[in-house]
Amino acid sequence: MSQEILDNPAKIMEIDKGRMLSFCVDAPSLYREAFEKARQIKAEYSKPHKIIVAGMGGSAIAGELVRDWARDKVLIPMEVCRNYKLPAYADEGTLTFIISYSGETEETLSCLLDAIKRRCMIFCISSNGVLLKIASGLKIQTIRIPSGIPPRAALPYMLMPIPVMLEKFGLVPNLHEEVSEAISVLEHVCSKNSPKIPIKENPSKDLAAKINGKIPVVYGFGFYSSVAQRFKQQFNENSKIPAFWNSFPELNHNEIVGWEKAKSITEVFSVVLLRDRDEPIEVKSHIEAAKEILIDKGVDVHEVWCMGRGRLAKMLSTILIGDFTSVYLAILRRMDPTPVETISKIKEALTRVGTKEKTVIELQNLISGI
Repeated sequence: MSQEILDNPAKIMEIDKGRMLSFCVDAPSLYREAFEKARQIKAEYSKPHKIIVAGMGGSAIAGELVRDWARDKVLIPMEVCRNYKLPAYADEGTLTFIISYSGETEETLSCLLDAIKRRCMIFCISSNGVLLKIASGLKIQTIRIPSGIPPRAALPYMLMPIPVMLEKFGLVPNLHEEVSEAISVLEHVCSKNSPKIPIKENPSKDLAAKINGKIPVVYGFGFYSSVAQRFKQQFNENSKIPAFWNSFPELNHNEIVGWEKAKSITEVFSVVLLRDRDEPIEVKSHIEAAKEILIDKGVDVHEVWCMGRGRLAKMLSTILIGDFTSVYLAILRRMDPTPVETISKIKEALTRVGTKEKTVIELQNLISGI
């Protein structure tokens, strides 16, 4: 399929009917707006002893990213819950972020019910739906984020309230400085990867063209583990292709062996390594050793290098490159990136089971009992 389509703005707009690319281009302003909105939040609870972020898909990844970003900053346990129930330790000392962009995610509503029963300190992030109605009825602290955005494109609004709350509790320092640098770096990423920049000078267009027709496998490390996961999810939802992710050094203790006798199928895959010029020497040695083996086995290997000095800038810049790449890959495949028909079908099937309905009734009964 011709790569020239990526340098044809009219064709891009014709395919990208949901305007997913615009959310990539607008990312710096979206993060700025989300941060300023989140800063208006007041910390209404006492300092927590544990943190849980409950959500699914594009909502849960916000928790994964903050957990990786804060791993060596926050001195209390932090976990992401992608399930119907919170972990057994959740209690009144646990700050629980309940995140559902639509406010209708059945697993997340079930976690809300569980958090209420366990008397957790609850903070809800949503654009609308049952979640906000229940939170309002029970006077649970919330932040309402803009509606009408595909959940995966609303990452800035679901991510920013979490570190802001952590700072308000005195768990992380100097957030404004990190966010300011990150937004500046995101503006630079946009200038290099925007649809106006031709494929020969555009890293995301170039990467999309190189992996087109293959299955991406994204490898990160440390705080890039969740970034690799986000990369993978964007390939799934925007590009409509299978994709996989893993992280160093763990993958060198198992997954790397999977390539050992795979020469007959390596042409199906493209490995994308997320890199940082400040990689610790022990991590760099893992990556370089794996890279050499992969190339020797005939695997198509590409590298994406982060930008910026601070951790947040490095993470968000790499995410944005992945977002751009996944949309450009969708364009190459002549797929509108926005619709996610399969997820809609699964939600319809879940509705017939009735789990969400039972949860909502129980939540509404709590309001009635006040």
